[in-house]
Amino acid sequence: MPRRTLLAGIAGGLVAMSASPVVASGRRVLHVRPGDSVQAAVDAVDAPGRTILLHPGTYREVVNVPVDKEQLTIRGITGDPRDVVIVHDNANGTQKPDGSGTYGTAGSATFSSAAPGLTVRDLTLANDWLRADHPDITGTQAVAAYLTGDRTHLDNVRLLAHQDTLFADTTALDSFDRQYFRHCHIEGDVDFVFGRATAVFDRCRFHTLRRDVTFTPKGMVFAPSTARANPHGILAVRSRFTSGAEDSAYKLARPWVPSYEITAWPSLVVRDSLIGPGIDPVAPYTNMRDAYPWQSMRFREYSNSGPGAVITVPANRPQLTDAEATLHTPAAYLGDWHPHPHLHPHRSL
Repeated sequence: MPRRTLLAGIAGGLVAMSASPVVASGRRVLHVRPGDSVQAAVDAVDAPGRTILLHPGTYREVVNVPVDKEQLTIRGITGDPRDVVIVHDNANGTQKPDGSGTYGTAGSATFSSAAPGLTVRDLTLANDWLRADHPDITGTQAVAAYLTGDRTHLDNVRLLAHQDTLFADTTALDSFDRQYFRHCHIEGDVDFVFGRATAVFDRCRFHTLRRDVTFTPKGMVFAPSTARANPHGILAVRSRFTSGAEDSAYKLARPWVPSYEITAWPSLVVRDSLIGPGIDPVAPYTNMRDAYPWQSMRFREYSNSGPGAVITVPANRPQLTDAEATLHTPAAYLGDWHPHPHLHPHRSL
Protein backbone atom coordinates (compact mmCIF):
# COMPACT_ATOMS: atom_id res chain seq x y z
CA MET A 1 0.00 0.00 0.00
CA PRO A 2 1.51 3.36 -0.96
CA ARG A 3 2.24 5.66 1.96
CA ARG A 4 -0.14 8.28 0.66
CA THR A 5 -2.90 5.63 0.75
CA LEU A 6 -2.12 4.48 4.28
CA LEU A 7 -2.36 8.06 5.49
CA ALA A 8 -5.28 9.10 3.32
CA GLY A 9 -7.38 11.85 4.82
CA ILE A 10 -4.59 13.53 6.78
CA ALA A 11 -5.03 17.27 6.95
CA GLY A 12 -2.31 19.85 7.08
CA GLY A 13 0.48 18.05 5.24
CA LEU A 14 3.89 17.25 6.68
CA VAL A 15 5.42 19.86 8.92
CA ALA A 16 8.97 20.34 10.07
CA MET A 17 9.67 20.09 13.79
CA SER A 18 11.22 23.12 15.43
CA ALA A 19 14.05 22.66 17.89
CA SER A 20 12.68 25.26 20.30
CA PRO A 21 11.44 23.72 23.58
CA VAL A 22 7.95 24.11 24.98
CA VAL A 23 8.02 25.76 28.42
CA ALA A 24 5.33 24.58 30.82
CA SER A 25 5.80 27.20 33.57
CA GLY A 26 3.21 25.45 35.74
CA ARG A 27 0.50 25.57 33.09
CA ARG A 28 -2.08 22.79 33.17
CA VAL A 29 -2.67 22.98 29.40
CA LEU A 30 0.07 23.08 26.76
CA HIS A 31 -0.64 23.84 23.10
CA VAL A 32 1.32 22.30 20.23
CA ARG A 33 1.05 23.78 16.75
CA PRO A 34 2.63 22.88 13.40
CA GLY A 35 6.32 23.69 13.73
CA ASP A 36 6.35 22.67 17.39
CA SER A 37 7.41 19.28 18.75
CA VAL A 38 5.00 16.97 20.55
CA GLN A 39 7.93 15.40 22.38
CA ALA A 40 9.07 18.80 23.62
CA ALA A 41 5.63 19.34 25.11
CA VAL A 42 5.75 15.93 26.82
CA ASP A 43 9.19 16.74 28.21
CA ALA A 44 7.84 20.05 29.58
CA VAL A 45 5.05 18.43 31.58
CA ASP A 46 5.90 19.16 35.20
CA ALA A 47 3.05 17.63 37.24
CA PRO A 48 0.35 14.93 37.07
CA GLY A 49 -2.91 15.68 35.32
CA ARG A 50 -1.57 17.97 32.59
CA THR A 51 -3.16 18.23 29.11
CA ILE A 52 -1.40 18.65 25.76
CA LEU A 53 -3.64 20.00 22.98
CA LEU A 54 -2.49 19.33 19.42
CA HIS A 55 -3.58 21.73 16.70
CA PRO A 56 -4.31 20.43 13.17
CA GLY A 57 -1.27 19.18 11.31
CA THR A 58 0.97 16.19 10.71
CA TYR A 59 3.80 15.83 13.22
CA ARG A 60 6.56 13.57 11.86
CA GLU A 61 8.44 12.52 14.94
CA VAL A 62 8.85 9.78 17.52
CA VAL A 63 7.04 10.48 20.81
CA ASN A 64 7.83 8.76 24.10
CA VAL A 65 5.84 9.37 27.29
CA PRO A 66 7.97 8.23 30.26
CA VAL A 67 6.59 6.59 33.39
CA ASP A 68 6.75 9.78 35.49
CA LYS A 69 4.27 11.72 33.30
CA GLU A 70 1.26 10.42 35.21
CA GLN A 71 -2.36 11.12 34.27
CA LEU A 72 -1.34 12.97 31.13
CA THR A 73 -3.93 13.71 28.44
CA ILE A 74 -2.88 14.19 24.81
CA ARG A 75 -5.68 15.15 22.45
CA GLY A 76 -6.42 16.66 19.09
CA ILE A 77 -8.09 20.01 19.52
CA THR A 78 -10.76 19.62 16.78
CA GLY A 79 -12.22 16.28 17.87
CA ASP A 80 -11.65 14.77 14.40
CA PRO A 81 -8.78 12.23 14.54
CA ARG A 82 -7.91 12.88 10.89
CA ASP A 83 -6.95 16.46 11.66
CA VAL A 84 -3.99 15.60 13.91
CA VAL A 85 -1.47 12.92 12.94
CA ILE A 86 1.69 11.76 14.71
CA VAL A 87 3.66 9.60 12.27
CA HIS A 88 7.13 8.15 11.73
CA ASP A 89 8.66 5.28 9.76
CA ASN A 90 10.98 3.06 11.80
CA ALA A 91 10.80 -0.74 11.60
CA ASN A 92 12.22 -3.56 13.70
CA GLY A 93 15.11 -3.92 11.26
CA THR A 94 15.82 -0.21 10.75
CA GLN A 95 19.38 0.69 11.72
CA LYS A 96 19.71 3.29 14.46
CA PRO A 97 21.55 6.47 13.43
CA ASP A 98 24.26 5.90 16.06
CA GLY A 99 25.17 2.50 14.60
CA SER A 100 24.29 0.62 17.80
CA GLY A 101 22.01 -1.85 16.02
CA THR A 102 18.40 -2.00 14.95
CA TYR A 103 15.37 -0.60 16.74
CA GLY A 104 13.62 -3.91 17.43
CA THR A 105 9.86 -4.27 17.48
CA ALA A 106 9.06 -2.13 20.53
CA GLY A 107 11.72 0.41 19.58
CA SER A 108 10.13 0.93 16.16
CA ALA A 109 7.04 2.56 17.69
CA THR A 110 6.03 6.02 16.57
CA PHE A 111 4.31 6.60 19.93
CA SER A 112 5.16 4.82 23.16
CA SER A 113 4.06 5.29 26.75
CA ALA A 114 4.75 3.71 30.11
CA ALA A 115 2.86 6.39 32.04
CA PRO A 116 -0.04 5.28 34.27
CA GLY A 117 -3.33 7.03 33.66
CA LEU A 118 -2.52 8.18 30.12
CA THR A 119 -5.42 9.39 27.95
CA VAL A 120 -5.08 9.89 24.18
CA ARG A 121 -8.06 11.27 22.26
CA ASP A 122 -9.13 12.51 18.85
CA LEU A 123 -5.95 11.97 16.84
CA THR A 124 -4.07 9.51 14.62
CA LEU A 125 -0.97 7.49 15.50
CA ALA A 126 0.70 5.98 12.43
CA ASN A 127 3.79 4.16 11.23
CA ASP A 128 4.07 4.50 7.46
CA TRP A 129 7.11 2.24 6.98
CA LEU A 130 6.53 0.01 3.94
CA ARG A 131 7.98 -3.38 3.12
CA ALA A 132 8.13 -2.53 -0.57
CA ASP A 133 10.42 0.43 0.09
CA HIS A 134 12.90 -1.69 2.08
CA PRO A 135 13.28 -5.15 0.50
CA ASP A 136 16.63 -5.56 2.27
CA ILE A 137 15.04 -5.43 5.76
CA THR A 138 13.63 -8.68 7.13
CA GLY A 139 12.46 -7.28 10.48
CA THR A 140 9.27 -5.82 9.04
CA GLN A 141 7.38 -5.13 12.26
CA ALA A 142 6.62 -1.40 12.36
CA VAL A 143 4.62 -0.31 15.41
CA ALA A 144 2.34 2.71 15.54
CA ALA A 145 1.79 2.61 19.34
CA TYR A 146 3.59 0.71 22.10
CA LEU A 147 1.62 1.03 25.35
CA THR A 148 2.50 -0.44 28.74
CA GLY A 149 1.15 1.80 31.54
CA ASP A 150 -1.81 0.77 33.69
CA ARG A 151 -5.07 2.66 33.08
CA THR A 152 -4.17 3.67 29.54
CA HIS A 153 -7.22 5.02 27.70
CA LEU A 154 -7.47 5.70 23.96
CA ASP A 155 -10.70 7.27 22.71
CA ASN A 156 -11.52 8.12 19.09
CA VAL A 157 -7.98 7.33 17.95
CA ARG A 158 -6.91 5.96 14.57
CA LEU A 159 -3.99 3.51 14.70
CA LEU A 160 -2.48 2.94 11.25
CA ALA A 161 0.34 0.63 10.16
CA HIS A 162 0.82 -2.79 8.59
CA GLN A 163 2.56 -5.39 10.76
CA ASP A 164 2.26 -5.03 14.57
CA THR A 165 0.27 -1.80 14.52
CA LEU A 166 -0.64 -1.80 18.23
CA PHE A 167 1.62 -3.36 20.87
CA ALA A 168 -0.66 -3.52 23.92
CA ASP A 169 1.78 -4.71 26.57
CA THR A 170 2.59 -4.39 30.28
CA THR A 171 5.36 -2.73 32.26
CA ALA A 172 6.63 -6.09 33.55
CA LEU A 173 6.00 -9.80 33.00
CA ASP A 174 4.10 -10.03 36.29
CA SER A 175 2.05 -6.83 35.78
CA PHE A 176 -1.57 -6.98 34.61
CA ASP A 177 -1.72 -3.42 33.23
CA ARG A 178 -5.15 -2.41 31.94
CA GLN A 179 -5.90 -0.60 28.69
CA TYR A 180 -9.22 0.62 27.33
CA PHE A 181 -9.86 1.53 23.69
CA ARG A 182 -13.17 3.14 22.75
CA HIS A 183 -14.39 4.14 19.29
CA CYS A 184 -10.94 3.46 17.83
CA HIS A 185 -10.02 2.49 14.26
CA ILE A 186 -7.15 0.00 14.08
CA GLU A 187 -5.81 -1.31 10.80
CA GLY A 188 -2.99 -3.52 9.60
CA ASP A 189 -2.16 -6.93 8.21
CA VAL A 190 0.01 -9.22 10.38
CA ASP A 191 -0.66 -9.55 14.16
CA PHE A 192 -1.70 -5.93 14.21
CA VAL A 193 -3.10 -6.04 17.75
CA PHE A 194 -0.75 -7.97 20.03
CA GLY A 195 0.73 -8.16 23.51
CA ARG A 196 0.02 -9.29 27.07
CA ALA A 197 -2.03 -6.36 28.41
CA THR A 198 -5.52 -6.65 29.81
CA ALA A 199 -6.93 -4.78 26.82
CA VAL A 200 -10.59 -3.93 26.22
CA PHE A 201 -11.70 -2.78 22.77
CA ASP A 202 -15.17 -1.28 22.98
CA ARG A 203 -17.02 -0.24 19.81
CA CYS A 204 -13.80 -0.32 17.80
CA ARG A 205 -13.21 -1.10 14.14
CA PHE A 206 -10.53 -3.58 13.10
CA HIS A 207 -9.68 -3.24 9.40
CA THR A 208 -7.55 -5.75 7.51
CA LEU A 209 -5.58 -4.34 4.60
CA ARG A 210 -5.26 -5.59 1.06
CA ARG A 211 -1.90 -7.34 0.48
CA ASP A 212 -0.26 -8.08 -2.86
CA VAL A 213 0.90 -11.58 -1.91
CA THR A 214 -0.04 -15.02 -3.22
CA PHE A 215 -0.27 -16.91 0.07
CA THR A 216 -3.12 -17.20 2.56
CA PRO A 217 -3.79 -16.39 5.26
CA LYS A 218 -2.56 -12.93 4.44
CA GLY A 219 -2.48 -11.99 8.09
CA MET A 220 -4.11 -12.09 11.51
CA VAL A 221 -5.86 -9.45 13.56
CA PHE A 222 -4.83 -10.50 17.08
CA ALA A 223 -1.76 -12.14 18.61
CA PRO A 224 -2.25 -12.10 22.40
CA SER A 225 0.55 -13.17 24.76
CA THR A 226 -1.36 -13.06 28.04
CA ALA A 227 0.44 -14.14 31.21
CA ARG A 228 -0.81 -17.47 32.55
CA ALA A 229 -1.68 -15.91 35.92
CA ASN A 230 -3.83 -13.20 34.31
CA PRO A 231 -7.50 -14.22 33.97
CA HIS A 232 -8.07 -11.41 31.44
CA GLY A 233 -6.37 -10.87 28.11
CA ILE A 234 -7.79 -9.15 25.04
CA LEU A 235 -11.54 -8.46 24.91
CA ALA A 236 -13.21 -7.07 21.79
CA VAL A 237 -16.84 -6.14 22.37
CA ARG A 238 -19.49 -4.37 20.29
CA SER A 239 -16.90 -3.97 17.55
CA ARG A 240 -16.65 -4.38 13.76
CA PHE A 241 -14.22 -6.35 11.64
CA THR A 242 -13.93 -5.02 8.09
CA SER A 243 -11.51 -5.73 5.26
CA GLY A 244 -9.98 -4.28 2.13
CA ALA A 245 -8.87 -7.78 1.09
CA GLU A 246 -10.77 -10.63 -0.50
CA ASP A 247 -13.16 -12.81 1.50
CA SER A 248 -11.62 -15.22 4.05
CA ALA A 249 -8.11 -13.87 3.47
CA TYR A 250 -7.46 -13.23 7.16
CA LYS A 251 -7.52 -15.14 10.43
CA LEU A 252 -9.01 -13.65 13.55
CA ALA A 253 -6.04 -14.59 15.73
CA ARG A 254 -3.03 -16.70 16.49
CA PRO A 255 -1.42 -17.16 19.92
CA TRP A 256 1.94 -15.57 20.66
CA VAL A 257 4.10 -17.38 23.22
CA PRO A 258 7.29 -15.29 23.34
CA SER A 259 10.65 -16.96 23.76
CA TYR A 260 11.20 -14.80 26.85
CA GLU A 261 7.90 -15.94 28.43
CA ILE A 262 7.18 -19.51 27.41
CA THR A 263 4.61 -19.91 30.20
CA ALA A 264 2.27 -17.40 28.50
CA TRP A 265 -1.32 -18.57 28.01
CA PRO A 266 -2.84 -16.26 25.38
CA SER A 267 -6.41 -15.11 26.02
CA LEU A 268 -8.81 -13.56 23.51
CA VAL A 269 -12.59 -13.06 23.66
CA VAL A 270 -14.52 -11.55 20.77
CA ARG A 271 -18.17 -10.96 21.61
CA ASP A 272 -21.26 -9.08 20.46
CA SER A 273 -19.36 -7.99 17.35
CA LEU A 274 -19.97 -7.88 13.61
CA ILE A 275 -17.36 -9.94 11.77
CA GLY A 276 -17.22 -9.25 8.06
CA PRO A 277 -16.33 -11.61 5.20
CA GLY A 278 -12.61 -10.81 5.35
CA ILE A 279 -12.23 -13.26 8.25
CA ASP A 280 -12.15 -16.97 7.44
CA PRO A 281 -15.34 -18.38 9.04
CA VAL A 282 -14.35 -22.03 8.70
CA ALA A 283 -10.96 -21.77 10.42
CA PRO A 284 -10.59 -18.33 12.03
CA TYR A 285 -7.59 -19.29 14.19
CA THR A 286 -4.14 -20.59 13.36
CA ASN A 287 -0.83 -21.33 15.07
CA MET A 288 2.21 -19.12 15.29
CA ARG A 289 4.26 -22.16 16.29
CA ASP A 290 3.01 -25.74 16.28
CA ALA A 291 4.45 -26.25 19.78
CA TYR A 292 1.71 -23.92 21.05
CA PRO A 293 -1.51 -24.90 19.24
CA TRP A 294 -4.32 -22.39 19.34
CA GLN A 295 -6.72 -25.08 20.59
CA SER A 296 -4.86 -25.12 23.92
CA MET A 297 -5.23 -21.35 24.37
CA ARG A 298 -8.03 -19.26 25.86
CA PHE A 299 -9.73 -18.28 22.60
CA ARG A 300 -13.50 -17.81 22.81
CA GLU A 301 -16.36 -16.06 21.02
CA TYR A 302 -19.88 -15.13 22.03
CA SER A 303 -22.94 -13.79 20.25
CA ASN A 304 -21.14 -12.52 17.16
CA SER A 305 -22.81 -11.89 13.80
CA GLY A 306 -21.88 -11.38 10.16
CA PRO A 307 -20.49 -13.65 7.44
CA GLY A 308 -17.14 -14.01 9.19
CA ALA A 309 -18.87 -15.26 12.35
CA VAL A 310 -20.84 -18.12 10.79
CA ILE A 311 -20.11 -21.36 12.64
CA THR A 312 -19.58 -24.11 10.10
CA VAL A 313 -17.08 -26.23 12.08
CA PRO A 314 -17.98 -25.86 15.77
CA ALA A 315 -14.63 -27.23 16.95
CA ASN A 316 -12.89 -24.35 15.18
CA ARG A 317 -14.98 -21.67 16.93
CA PRO A 318 -15.09 -22.28 20.69
CA GLN A 319 -17.92 -20.32 22.30
CA LEU A 320 -18.53 -18.98 25.79
CA THR A 321 -21.54 -20.26 27.65
CA ASP A 322 -24.02 -17.68 28.91
CA ALA A 323 -22.63 -18.10 32.42
CA GLU A 324 -19.05 -17.68 31.22
CA ALA A 325 -19.99 -14.57 29.26
CA THR A 326 -20.80 -12.73 32.50
CA LEU A 327 -17.10 -12.96 33.39
CA HIS A 328 -15.96 -11.40 30.13
CA THR A 329 -17.24 -7.83 30.16
CA PRO A 330 -15.38 -4.51 30.15
CA ALA A 331 -16.26 -3.98 33.82
CA ALA A 332 -14.93 -7.40 34.79
CA TYR A 333 -11.67 -6.85 32.93
CA LEU A 334 -11.04 -3.31 34.20
CA GLY A 335 -12.03 -3.87 37.82
CA ASP A 336 -11.96 -0.73 39.97
CA TRP A 337 -11.06 1.48 37.01
CA HIS A 338 -14.01 3.13 35.23
CA PRO A 339 -12.66 5.17 32.29
CA HIS A 340 -16.15 5.75 30.91
CA PRO A 341 -19.59 6.02 32.60
CA HIS A 342 -21.10 3.07 30.76
CA LEU A 343 -18.51 0.77 32.36
CA HIS A 344 -20.17 0.98 35.78
CA PRO A 345 -19.92 -2.58 37.18
CA HIS A 346 -23.62 -2.75 38.04
CA ARG A 347 -24.76 -2.01 34.50
CA SER A 348 -25.44 -4.83 32.10
CA LEU A 349 -23.47 -5.24 28.89
